[in-house]
Amino acid sequence: MTFTIMVVDDEKNIRQGLGSALEMDGYNIVLAENGQDAQEKLKHELIDLIITDLKMPKLSGEELLKYISSSFPTIPVIVLTGHGTVENAVNAMRDGAYDFLTKPVNLDHLGLLVKRALSNRELIRQHEMLKEEVEKIEKRRQFNKMIGKSSQMQAIFELINQVAPTKASVLITGESGVGKELVAEAIHRQSNRTEGSLIKTHCAALSESLLESELFGHEKGAFTGAVGRKKGRFELAHKGTIFLDEIGEINQSVQIKLLRVLQEKQFERVGGEDTLDVDVRIVAATNRDLIKEVEKGNFREDLYYRLNIVNIHIPPLRERKEDIPLLYSTFLVEMAEENGKVIHGLDVKARMALNNYSWPGNIRELRNCIESAVVMSKGPVITVDDLPPHIRNNEEGQMIKLTIGSTMAEAEKEVIRNTLIHYKGNKSKTAEILGIGRKTLHRKLHEYNLEEEFSKHA
Repeated sequence: MTFTIMVVDDEKNIRQGLGSALEMDGYNIVLAENGQDAQEKLKHELIDLIITDLKMPKLSGEELLKYISSSFPTIPVIVLTGHGTVENAVNAMRDGAYDFLTKPVNLDHLGLLVKRALSNRELIRQHEMLKEEVEKIEKRRQFNKMIGKSSQMQAIFELINQVAPTKASVLITGESGVGKELVAEAIHRQSNRTEGSLIKTHCAALSESLLESELFGHEKGAFTGAVGRKKGRFELAHKGTIFLDEIGEINQSVQIKLLRVLQEKQFERVGGEDTLDVDVRIVAATNRDLIKEVEKGNFREDLYYRLNIVNIHIPPLRERKEDIPLLYSTFLVEMAEENGKVIHGLDVKARMALNNYSWPGNIRELRNCIESAVVMSKGPVITVDDLPPHIRNNEEGQMIKLTIGSTMAEAEKEVIRNTLIHYKGNKSKTAEILGIGRKTLHRKLHEYNLEEEFSKHA
């Protein structure tokens, strides 16, 4: 991500000198000779930061600052001033300037100030880009809550499209928290059964006796407490879809009745004699290895093959980390709105912590993490300190070891090299994570003789 900085000064040497220095740091530069010139260029250029002198002909820096504050409030402005007009600069900060520098300008101090001023700008741009990407994905697909741009998720979206219009039973597998229920919802929405109901049953949440009654219903007096006839989930799902979550938890008795529904489309209520016909599609899910359960004798082999006409396996989040930014960006918007907060995004350390964590609880854990961070945040940017302790103190991420006495250049080289290795040579991702422009990264690669090592990567 390369930022564009506008330098506004009526002194040509200062204007061009600052522009050249900033260009060497990897920024795009736009030069303006006074406030009026800057106003015109702001109408046609996308500017991320403005450095402006105060005393200029035609339109002063003070007047330019007022214009920017009202028309482009998100653009930070750094004011340049002579020693005699420091009071004016302080007043300018009250009018919305980010900071001020006195002439002659210390380029090292300017570089640090520019990076700091652009840090929030970068977060806002990153957050907006992710929001746009999420919106584009939403328009491209019809999976509503399902989010992912990884090749694994794209394959799942295609499989849902292919399978949904059919009558085939579907078995969704994957760890807890990966979004199996969302896949079931997508299958139902994409099917020709959308006018019917999607009835969900969590098989592990009910006792054996209650589960049979919940699924197939019961007659009055069938057991103690059965004070009247009750329709089961299969009756309620007639002409629609039934989602059986944690199917691996059901007992042998229920398995036999379920197999009959799959084979004959018939069943009886608990305590009843009437045989009921039902037209229902079964979508089941499990985090267990059902083949192993079959081998142990816990799950009927014939039922397994009836359920597993089509298998959709959802990989854990740690195996598709490219989906993490889209997910946390979506949750950030959702949680900020729910909690009445204004959140612009996450800082670099927070993003790295989220990327490096293995997410044993998958998407559910990530969502809870973002909710916690939004609630705990003290400002508009989520920092690593806002994250839950086990994530911010996570030691699973790649550590970079440096010998005491290493120079700053050696440390910087190792950080760049290891970040590139971690992201498999992806220079765009590396520049984004390190908070520098691609031009700066390429310059550093040349400076540290790393070009050949990563020359094959984009």
